[in-house]
Amino acid sequence: MSELITAELVDLDLSAETKDAAARSLAERMVAHGRVTDLEGFLADVAAREAQMPTGLDGGIGIPHCRSTHVTEPTLAFGRSASGIDFGAPDGPADLIFLIAAPAGGDADHLSILSTLARSLMDESFTGALRSATEPERTAELIRGDEPTGEPAGEPSAQAPVPAQPPSPAPETDARTETDARPEKAPEPVPEAPPAAAPFRIVAITSCPTGIAHTYMAAESLEKAGQAAGVEVSVETQGSAGFKRLDPQLVRDADGVIFAHDVEVREKERFAGKPTVDVGVKAGINRPAELIAEVRQKAERGEVSGPARTAAPMDKGAEAGDGFATRLRKWLMTGVSYMVPFVAAGGLLIALAFAIGGYTINKAPSVAEHFVWADSTSWAALLFQIGSVAFGFLVPVLAGFIAYGMADRPGLVPGFVGGAIALTINAGFLGGLIAGLIAGAVVMTIQRVAIPPVLRGIMPVVVIPLISSAIVGFLMFLVVGKPIAALQKGLTDWLSGLTGANAIILGALLGLMMCFDLGGPLNKVAYAFAVGGLANPNEGSLKVMAAVMAAGMVPPLAMALATTVRGRLFTKAERENGKAAWVLGASFITEGAIPFAAADPLRVIPSAMAGGAVTGALSMMFGCTLRAPHGGIFVVPLIGQPFLYLLAIAAGTGVSAALVILLKGLRRTPHTRAADSPADGESEVTVAA
Repeated sequence: MSELITAELVDLDLSAETKDAAARSLAERMVAHGRVTDLEGFLADVAAREAQMPTGLDGGIGIPHCRSTHVTEPTLAFGRSASGIDFGAPDGPADLIFLIAAPAGGDADHLSILSTLARSLMDESFTGALRSATEPERTAELIRGDEPTGEPAGEPSAQAPVPAQPPSPAPETDARTETDARPEKAPEPVPEAPPAAAPFRIVAITSCPTGIAHTYMAAESLEKAGQAAGVEVSVETQGSAGFKRLDPQLVRDADGVIFAHDVEVREKERFAGKPTVDVGVKAGINRPAELIAEVRQKAERGEVSGPARTAAPMDKGAEAGDGFATRLRKWLMTGVSYMVPFVAAGGLLIALAFAIGGYTINKAPSVAEHFVWADSTSWAALLFQIGSVAFGFLVPVLAGFIAYGMADRPGLVPGFVGGAIALTINAGFLGGLIAGLIAGAVVMTIQRVAIPPVLRGIMPVVVIPLISSAIVGFLMFLVVGKPIAALQKGLTDWLSGLTGANAIILGALLGLMMCFDLGGPLNKVAYAFAVGGLANPNEGSLKVMAAVMAAGMVPPLAMALATTVRGRLFTKAERENGKAAWVLGASFITEGAIPFAAADPLRVIPSAMAGGAVTGALSMMFGCTLRAPHGGIFVVPLIGQPFLYLLAIAAGTGVSAALVILLKGLRRTPHTRAADSPADGESEVTVAA
């Protein structure tokens, strides 16, 4: 394993003027020494981390950092800027810039080294030595923590051992005379001094999105501030290498708690019932003394936190400060993600049934009463009826798991009940969505009510399901159900009547949505809209499903085509990804284009959206229909107008590929041509475009 930092990774005259330029300059040194395999991909990961929270620290320090698949081993590069670079620190530009690169699967030992650096940055003598260093080798030694070499004679080493304390003086010899030693009047008893008051004890949690630097710097800052204030501070760092839990007895004995975090605190319920200060991780670095004083004041006033509610599944990875809109999106995506397997299983079984038995197979009698083993129609009826049962779970599962995403397991019962009621009153997909949100909100409200300890054991299995199901059922049957059912019917009738320009515009809009975030929330909204129409299929809803799947296939197919036609515009890693994108696109896995969009979003995403809009519009114009919710080219026999459908996909793929080639070609420079050209021994066929 190479050293974390070497002289070649040190730039004492960093000339960059912006944080992006500084990161690029230091990253190029990592690439040159084989520590980073893909410069653009790595810088995209650095930028993504920087977008989450500025990495500037008080004291003129910038620590851009990330975990990336493009990093071969834990690496640190250092740059010193004479003019200073703005990394978003409150006190101004940074002159000491550390670029920390950790591999995606970095081991705990090396992450520990990185944490040691983070703690060292809180030491003014360390940063002062870096500002005065004149040689890269000496600077690398300082950062690694090596003992200095080549010191002038007579000068003490910076790490010289502390001199031993002088021995305590021997007890004085008893020089009293015999007369002095005779017993005299007994001395008055001396009152015992009162025992010293126990110090105030604080337990703290620090964490940041990558768990590399801010996590440990906040811990060091809190511990030092505690020492200065005469307070015992014990910190649990919840970093990238996992975390070691504080001793439970230590937590029980604590007088207060500080959470300095930007990701959800794990096992937060351990700290319930204590005075608590909850802030972002940078507050733990910049104002630890204030946090300690604040938690002491809360303890004096008797303020304690309520019982900790376990974070819902989709909230456990949420960053502190996520707004309602962000959480709402995550809750909805929870329901959609659990719904999709039911949609795929049921929809494909129904589509196969129609392919084998024709479109009248839905009128066949129950196979439980009539089934002929040698008759293909009976087998088609069996597939249809199994698929229909699976499809019948679509709305209840959507509602149940939206509520689960909001309130964890207690939300499942009212969510499923609300979804089933939505089916009963013909409120359909929209009804299930609203039922899930109502169920989650009801359970979250109940969980906030103070409950006597004697009742807590029966709350999740009796009280919450009973009360929440009754409330959700009342609201769905008597309050919101009928308006939602009317809206659902209006939407269905509108889809049934789509013709001409309206259909083409809708197809283009759905294509744009499918390709905007490549499998993200907007993509899932368009897909869920199409799948919802399959619950009560008509000509319009089948056209929508066809347009959505066709547009979703375009981005990965276009990237695959572009890397084949003009491979020199892409990195070696992207060319490899392009080979896999052929299969992913053909299988309707839009996420196959994400690696390309992450590396170059401003060129890839608009190109993908343009092709998706073309494909969606053409599919609607051609009148293509689709009864299967998934499958890509593998369900082409089940598509209405299959040849025109493939033509629409080919047209959109061609448009996207041409645009991305054009845009990437415009930005190329002689430097990037040299960097992107194949290595010796590689061959590449480039077709003029």
